[in-house]
Formats: sequence, C-alpha cells, structure tokens
Amino acid sequence: MPDTDPSRSRTATRDVILAVDVGESAFSAGLITTRGELIDRSIIEIEADVGPQSHFAGLASVVLHQRDQAARHHDVRVRAIGVSCAGEIEPDCVTVSPAHITAWRSFPLAEHLHELTGLPVYGDLDGKALALAEGWLGAARGVPSFAAIVVSASIGGGFLIDGELLDGRTGNAGRIGHAIVEPGGRRCHCGARGCLDAEASGLAIEAITGRRLDEPTWDIMRRTGRLVGRAAGMVCSALDLDLVVVGGRVAESFAATFFNAAQEEIDAVARVGQGAAARVTPSRLGDRAALIGAGAIGWRGVRRRGRTRPVPSRRRPAEPPLSVNVPVEAVDLPDWDT
Repeated sequence: MPDTDPSRSRTATRDVILAVDVGESAFSAGLITTRGELIDRSIIEIEADVGPQSHFAGLASVVLHQRDQAARHHDVRVRAIGVSCAGEIEPDCVTVSPAHITAWRSFPLAEHLHELTGLPVYGDLDGKALALAEGWLGAARGVPSFAAIVVSASIGGGFLIDGELLDGRTGNAGRIGHAIVEPGGRRCHCGARGCLDAEASGLAIEAITGRRLDEPTWDIMRRTGRLVGRAAGMVCSALDLDLVVVGGRVAESFAATFFNAAQEEIDAVARVGQGAAARVTPSRLGDRAALIGAGAIGWRGVRRRGRTRPVPSRRRPAEPPLSVNVPVEAVDLPDWDT
C-alpha cells in the first residue's frame, strides 16, 4: 500500500496539480496548490528487478490514490499532471530513460499517465524541477539567475538565467552530470570518461567504494563535494552565476562535509571578474522539493497552454479541454519564460 502522509491540512484552493516524482528509490505523488503548498502525498518504493509495466503499476497506485484524495478529502480538482524525472527524457516526458530504472528505456511515461487519468501531462528533468521549486519557494526565491543541481542516483541540473529556465534543443538542458571533472576517469554510460555522473553520483559511489551510500567515508564525502563543486564552478564561470542550490539524497546525507568541500572547490575555480566566488547552499525545501518542482512544471505547462495552443504531436497524448474556473494568471508563480 502507498505510504500516505495524513498530516496535510484541508485547503480551500479549488485547483491543484497532481505532482509525480520518479525518485531515486521511490515513486511519489502529491497535490500542489497554486501557492506551492503540498497538501497530500503518497510514496511507494521502487522494486528491483521487475519489468517496465510492473514499475508503472507501482507508480499508478500512488497517482490514483492522490486523485482519490483530491476529490474525497480535499475538495479540490486536479488540473493536470506534472512530472519530475531523471534524464534523459523527451520533452514533457513523452519517453523517459532514468539511469536507475534499467527497465525503463524510452518508456512512454506521458502516454501511460494520460491513459490512466485522462489528464494533460507536463514533465521535465529532476534538476530543472529543483530549479523551479527553489526559485519559487526555496533557497533561490527572488534570485533571477542561479544553478540547481540534484546529486542522487544520477546527477542533473537546471539553470535559470534572467528569470528564464533553460530548456535547450531537446529539453535536456542542465545535464551537468556529463561535465568532465576527472579527465581519463571512469567510463560513463554516455561513452565519455570522467563525467561527473560517473564519478560522484550515488550509483558511481557505490560502484567505486563497494559500500552502501549510508556508509560513506570522510574521504568519499569530501571527494564527492569537490567534484560537484568543480562542475558547479565551471557553470558559474560560463554563465556568470553567484548561487548554486544543491539537493538530492547524496548531498543531503553527506551534509556539511560535502557542502564545505564543494564551496572550497568553487572558491578555487570560479573567481571570475569582480567580487566573491559563487555560493553553494543546500535545498531549503528538503524532501518536498521534488514534488513542489513537479507541481511547478505542471503549473508552468498549464499557464503556457493557456496562452498558446500547442501544436498537436502524434507522439504526445491528446489533451482534454482545460476548465476555466481558475485563470492561469492566478497561479502564484514567478514569471518564468511565459
């Protein structure tokens, strides 16, 4: 059974996003209001060594439970689904290939979720979701330009520049895990050597050390922080940024040892121009960040669709007409590239 958090209070907000996170060890779903409140959530662990449809059945259980919670317990209406997922993905999670779920290779996640619920589906990378969440309600609130990095089973990122989230040609902008931080280092699944993902992700750390992530040595926590700081410093130098927000299970569990090492490395490599080097800080939203970010992705999609009718795609699921009781302008989001 999904593990439901019953502590969330009833809300008078009529419209919500059903947020979905494809996390490192669990699928989670929750209800996000127009103000970014997480009013309910359900979690189910990701099973090992099962097929793609079995994985989706687990995810479907928490999605349907949250849809039921919205109607029965919160008196809110679900406007759309927002998805946060590790890369790589096709835009709006039409297909997903998260590194830690080997059974999902080009898995048509958006189509499955739409067929399950009949709702519009908007999806994006976990790093971009973290950037939206922290820029909306977290450590980067009010900051127009910053980087966000997720250090978990894999490593991803998202960049806001002058208030605009960078999407890139294929929607995969921000994949900082493929910055080379150890030339000639370990082979990455992308084919290169020394990528940050191959050296400092959760999967890489377990492969390098032969130890569980909850049994790290001081040296591995420092090394992981230095490598993430090295990649972050490169981005800050290239994009003229002075803030990096870092979340994800590895960063959070390695705590101060990780963040101190990351800051030292940024200080060493990113002093460009005038003033101090960029500052690295933990996610302020903690375990709510992924779902709030997925909610932000959903609201961003709803707001964009409210302004411009999307061009139909034969691969994107058909979408029902949007209801009109809450104007998209009423969503309390920063004015991200709309």
